[in-house]
This record gives sequence, structure tokens and C-alpha cells, in this order.
Amino acid sequence: MKNKTYFIKTFGCQMNVSDEEMISGWYKEKGWQAAKLINRADEIIIISCSVRQTAEDRVYGLINNLKKLKKNPEGFLISHPKIILTGCMLRYPLRWLKEKMPVVDEFIKIEKFKTKKIIRKEKLPALVSIMEGCNQFCSYCVVPYARGREKSRPFKEIVCEIKKLAQNGCQEVMLLGQNVNSYGKDLKKNNNFAELLKTIHRIEGIKKIAFFTSNPWDLSQKIIEALKLPKIDRYLHLPVQSGDDDILKKMNRHYTAKDYLTLVKNIKKEIPDIKIGTDIIVGFPGETEGQFKNTLNLCKKVGFVKAYVSMYSPRPQTKAYQLEDDVPLKEKRRRWKILDDLIN
Repeated sequence: MKNKTYFIKTFGCQMNVSDEEMISGWYKEKGWQAAKLINRADEIIIISCSVRQTAEDRVYGLINNLKKLKKNPEGFLISHPKIILTGCMLRYPLRWLKEKMPVVDEFIKIEKFKTKKIIRKEKLPALVSIMEGCNQFCSYCVVPYARGREKSRPFKEIVCEIKKLAQNGCQEVMLLGQNVNSYGKDLKKNNNFAELLKTIHRIEGIKKIAFFTSNPWDLSQKIIEALKLPKIDRYLHLPVQSGDDDILKKMNRHYTAKDYLTLVKNIKKEIPDIKIGTDIIVGFPGETEGQFKNTLNLCKKVGFVKAYVSMYSPRPQTKAYQLEDDVPLKEKRRRWKILDDLIN
């Protein structure tokens, strides 16, 4: 009797890629094998993203294609593959999801796949989740609803995992969290992100440490001091989202444009060879041309080396969903292109 097979399709950020590695481990523990093609799998697992409407649309697109395959007797080599949806879209009511995606057989929360047997992809760096969730409730963001409140992994557990990675020849790690700067706030005293970086830095065999992502308002001086360590990657991802104070306030971001620029100036003074990337949203409700130009001017002052620029899309459950999405799509695209051309 042949082993059962699974196929994972992942949408979204590196956090979801890390979840994919965990889910693969969960299936391997059960004795399953990975299928090379989606139509050869006994079970198809879709890891969804809900940060932007376009991310959800890609999930719906895949679901529709699977629906067509199911109607075609030759579409699937497996007669009745099981289709599972997990990830951030499970923030929606189950009844609504079933009505929207009847082809999906089961909706399973990521937590159900928890396992210590992580199947890592053949790539660098190794992805290591250090925390999950967020307490900040930025007005446009679904993360607190999709991933819950901040929950840090135990300090020693993370260190032990990275030591094992190093023993197996891994030289580079990337620490993941919705806001790594907040790591340890729910743990015992001194278990904070700066101390975690210093401890990992001492692990023999590890040559490079990167992390993703950071919120500007809690990037402390202690973290900046830790960033000076030679093994720490000289790329810092520091989402600004907007360069206009009124828009930042509406976004529930706890800083002004001046605060952000002062922080960047301090970081560059302490670490001259640092390179900074960012996230920016254009077309947030009520954003005027003048407010967009404030963002443009901030970007010119900082000199970002990379930016994930996105056009605002209303997300149900968020505070901003109550605001009128009044910037036309054509104008959002124009602003997106200006920033993308400038930075990327």
C-alpha cells in the first residue's frame, strides 16, 4: 500500500512559509509523502493570507481551479482529494467560509498542525518563528484578528532549536514574528529581543542572523546596540506605512514622521553600513495629494533600499473598514508606481 500524499500551496509572507515547513513536518510524522503536483495529492492544504484583498483573491482563484479539476474526471489522479484551508482567512466566520468555498472539505486553524518536526526547505536562511500575533491593532491590519495577540516562544526553546540547526550545518537563520521587537514582553524578565539576539550571536556555527519584521515605536536603544554585533544582518526592515502625521494617526501608528526620521538617523549613526527597507500603503482613506507627497519626501530623506508598496484595500473587522475608501483605484495605482519607481 503506497503512502498517502499531500501538497501545500502557500500564499503570503515568510510567516506563512514557516507555517508550511511546520505543516510538512506534521504530515511527515504521520508517514505521508509530499506530492510533486497538486493533482496527485490525497490532501491539498492551502495556507491563506488575508492582509490584502489581492491575497484573498489569489486563494479564490486557486479554489476555482480546483473546483474545475474536480468536475473533470481526469483532472485529479486521486479520485477524491481532500481540500483543506488554513491560515489567516480563518478569521472569517466558518459558515461564511463554507458558503464562499464549498469545494473546501475542511477548515483547520494553523495551531492544529503544531509539531516539533519542522521540514525545512533547501534554502538559506533557516526560518525560525520566535513569536506570533500582534497587540498593536493598526487600523488597516487584520493580524490581531487572524493571528491573535502576541505570544512569544520560550527563550530556551528558540536557542535550542538554533543550536540544533547549527549542529546540522546551518549557518544562517531568520527570526520571524509580526513584531519581533515585542518578543518576550509576555515572558519572564530579561527574556527580550535584544537578549535573544545576543544569545543567538554566541552560538558556534551561526554566521548570519536576520529578522523580520520590526515596528518603529518599540525599536529600543538596547535592540540598536544588539544590531551592532557582527553576525547581525545589515538589512533592517522598518515599516513606515506613511510619511504624513495625520494619516499615521488614522492608521493608529504610534509615531510621527519626525519620530521615524529621528529613529533612522540614530540607527544610521550607530550602524553606518545599515540598509533600511520598509512597507508603505498608498491611497489610505482620505489621503490627499499633499499627504502622499509627505510620504514621498520622507522616502527621499531616508533612502530606502527596498519597499513593499501596497494599495490600500478595506479589510473587514479592522477599524479602517468603517472609513470611506475614497481614493480612486487609478490614483492609488499612480501613487504606487511613483513610489515603486523611486525605491525599487
